[in-house]
Amino acid sequence: MHDGEPLSARSPLPPPRRTPIPKFQLFIVLLIQFAEPMTGLVIYPFVVQFVRDTGITGGDQTKTGFYAGMLESSFFLAEALTVYQFGRLSDIYGRRPVLLLAPLGLGLAMLGFGLSKSFWTLLGFRCFQGAFNGNLGVAKTVMNEISDPSNVADVFSFLQLMWSLGSTTSPFMGGFLVNPATKWPDSLGKIELLRIHPYFLPCAVAASVAFAAFMFAFIGLRETLPSAVERERKKRNREVPTETDPLLGMDNQTPTSTNSDVVPPFRELFTRDVRIALLNHALLCFCDMAYDSLIPLVYATPIGLGGLGLKPYNIGLIMGLCGFSNAVVQVFLGGRLIRYFGARPVFTAAPCALIFVFSTYPLLTSLARRAGRVDAAVIVVLVLQLGCNFMLYFSFAATMLFIMNAAPNRASVGSVTGLSQMVGTIFRGIAPSVASSLFALSTKHNIAGGYLVYLVLAGIACCSLRCSLMLPRRLKSDSTQD
Repeated sequence: MHDGEPLSARSPLPPPRRTPIPKFQLFIVLLIQFAEPMTGLVIYPFVVQFVRDTGITGGDQTKTGFYAGMLESSFFLAEALTVYQFGRLSDIYGRRPVLLLAPLGLGLAMLGFGLSKSFWTLLGFRCFQGAFNGNLGVAKTVMNEISDPSNVADVFSFLQLMWSLGSTTSPFMGGFLVNPATKWPDSLGKIELLRIHPYFLPCAVAASVAFAAFMFAFIGLRETLPSAVERERKKRNREVPTETDPLLGMDNQTPTSTNSDVVPPFRELFTRDVRIALLNHALLCFCDMAYDSLIPLVYATPIGLGGLGLKPYNIGLIMGLCGFSNAVVQVFLGGRLIRYFGARPVFTAAPCALIFVFSTYPLLTSLARRAGRVDAAVIVVLVLQLGCNFMLYFSFAATMLFIMNAAPNRASVGSVTGLSQMVGTIFRGIAPSVASSLFALSTKHNIAGGYLVYLVLAGIACCSLRCSLMLPRRLKSDSTQD
């Protein structure tokens, strides 16, 4: 069986029936993941003013950006330091207890953030948010374990939809609900808590989403770690059925303790397959985040300085519509494309798309300079670039399949997924600084005609393309292509 070969050319037999997705379990996991952007991004509309109100800047407005940046950096740093540990704990004690901690911790940290009066308290609660957000890797592991090779691509296709919905609604909610006592003096203005803490209401609403996720998970989330399920069955002295369990996606013969149930030491996780999968994931996260950070820079920069000179409203509208439409397309097409073409061709399409995007930025800005405005030619190139987002969204579902496929055994899936989240967080954290610094350097000193940033990022995308060819052609249980 070969990647990219249509089903009709491989076999006259009809495709095997896909196992039904356990919808309620998937809903719970997706709700937990939805709580991440809701709690993480709700502060964006008011965080600058919140920092000023703490008095940390001493009236010097030029320091506001520095302290606001500290809040964001602390979030990613805390997540990077904890994500592997949560994955490791889930491999030992089970997915359910570790996952329950995530939304509960996020909700409490969000309430503390909204009630803070000093900058250092803000920083502490923001670190707690990042730390509890480290459970995201465990959620992805559960998504893998509630599926099987016939439907795993469809399950992971929902990832980007949750992020898109959260990243679209959360900032809007934060801006709308901030300072409610002033906006609605006759109703919410009578509540003393909201008068004293003008930033509490949006934080509390975001926290309620996290608490709702915790309640659903507490009531309905089932354990999926095979060794933990086995321990529970032995404890209850139940007979183990021989039929396929749709939750675990494997045959449940009478279990025996094997090496596959032993969590390997940290150093033994870095097999060749794991290293290749992590390298590809890191490059994808870096290039994707660099691309995302370039969009507002290029769009907002005046045409004379190498940008498009768009207004903030237009930039927000473009990014919002593009993100939401891509997420919806991902849900309906992501799984189908991976099953039809295979995981590696879908993943490899992402660096190809990035090479095209970075390489056409000089054309985009040159056309804008020549016309002195955003004309039809500029819009055509812009649409082609934004259309490449589809390939990036599809690739994130594929990369998770490779990461979990590379785990040395089934007991190490959570640890390897945690490693991937840690690596991805680190590279996502440095990408905006690299991209924005290169953009400023290119435009200020007119290096390579002002296009140095695009040449460097296109080169990194080429490296990503080369590394993608090192990925295995087939997954271990590759009926995603059947």
